[in-house]
Amino acid sequence: MKAHDGMYIGGEWRAAVGRERIEVFNPADEQLIASVPAGTEEDVDAAVRAARAAFPSWAATAPAERAALIGALRDVLVARKGEIAETITAELGSPLGFSEMVHVGAPIAVASSFAELGASYAFEERIGNSTVLLEPVGVVGAITPWNYPLHQIVAKVAPALAAGCTLVLKPAEDTPLTAQLFAEAVHEAGIPAGVFNLVTGTGPVAGQAVAAHEGVDLVSFTGSTAVGKRIGATAGAAVKRVALELGGKSANVILPGADLAKAVAAGVGHVMNNAGQSCNALTRMLVHRDEYEEAVSLAAAAVAKYPSGDPRDPGTRLGPVVNAKQRDRVRGFIAKGVEEGARLVAGGTGTPHEQGYFIAPTVFADVTPGMTIAQEEIFGPVLSILPYEDQDEALAIANGTDYGLGGAVWAADEETAVAFARRMDTGQVDINGGRFNPLAPFGGYKKSGVGRELGPHGLAEYLQTKSLQF
Repeated sequence: MKAHDGMYIGGEWRAAVGRERIEVFNPADEQLIASVPAGTEEDVDAAVRAARAAFPSWAATAPAERAALIGALRDVLVARKGEIAETITAELGSPLGFSEMVHVGAPIAVASSFAELGASYAFEERIGNSTVLLEPVGVVGAITPWNYPLHQIVAKVAPALAAGCTLVLKPAEDTPLTAQLFAEAVHEAGIPAGVFNLVTGTGPVAGQAVAAHEGVDLVSFTGSTAVGKRIGATAGAAVKRVALELGGKSANVILPGADLAKAVAAGVGHVMNNAGQSCNALTRMLVHRDEYEEAVSLAAAAVAKYPSGDPRDPGTRLGPVVNAKQRDRVRGFIAKGVEEGARLVAGGTGTPHEQGYFIAPTVFADVTPGMTIAQEEIFGPVLSILPYEDQDEALAIANGTDYGLGGAVWAADEETAVAFARRMDTGQVDINGGRFNPLAPFGGYKKSGVGRELGPHGLAEYLQTKSLQF
């Protein structure tokens, strides 16, 4: 795979300060496909300085002009969709069709939404005898994960650009090639030098340097809750703002009277997509006890429709997890589920293929709310099915974790589903299979994070407020 041997800083590719490298492997066959520089504090400092120098003129650029450049960036992503999808498949292991439709399609939709929103957003308003101005917060340090390598970049970069901020991006170590392609797209779109900067590197070195740098005004991080806590502490010590999109343990609540077959099939698909590596994956399926065994049988049949294998094969629906560490972690959770008494209905800790970091699609029944697999984020293709007696117990189970990122409710009618969803402690709930909306705010309650991404609420994260009294 093509890889740049440097950092994108100040509108050009520059040689890295250090000599350390990050090797990138294809998780489907475990083969080395590229290497990129491991950024140092010096690289991050150069990127922050470039972003700081570019900030005054970018902040002063008319919102409509900034929005037009986001539109140009969107157009480049559209033109290079196939190349980007192939790169994501190579370094993440996502089936190629899913890479094209979701990993690239969703970011294109998000970029389009901010191209439109940036041109129409009300950056000032009159309140009584005051004019209230919404101004860019400054330099943003964006730290993104590997599970949706382009989407998470666009979900931070596009609103920050629309707000008038400049950025330094530190992408995940496992998927830096996608980030480099994005930097190429930024350059091709004509976004001014220094407005966007890219430093590849590890979390403990480059990521920490971004979070701690005194020239960074806001840190936007997506990843694990444990790392989010450390970033929050680092930013808090410097009294700088943070936006944290962290872990999840989302509940898929199927109420009596819902279309059980449809709800189960959709729920299984939600967990198996992206090999379960989605922070909002519906990993807990809650079913009324009267329909429980039928739901378990339906789930077992549904996972059989997710064959794993070569991500480039059109028949493959389940790719590998991203690396050996993640594979071993997921297997450990599966073993823990068996140990704690859950009933293994499908899958397990076996090896589906001789090569690659594959996990068999796994379903557990007879899961109780206190079990490890019902409380901790697994981040793999593992579904837990829990029974409940009535809606109050279902709600207690749904709300009974440290997380509150996503969720779903299925019911015979929309009114019943919405009434239940209003009582859930979570940031986003799909009603009877509700579709992705790039304008709806995404973010969590409790330990799932701070702040929101996407749409006008996502744009607001990158603004600060000034009032003028007359």
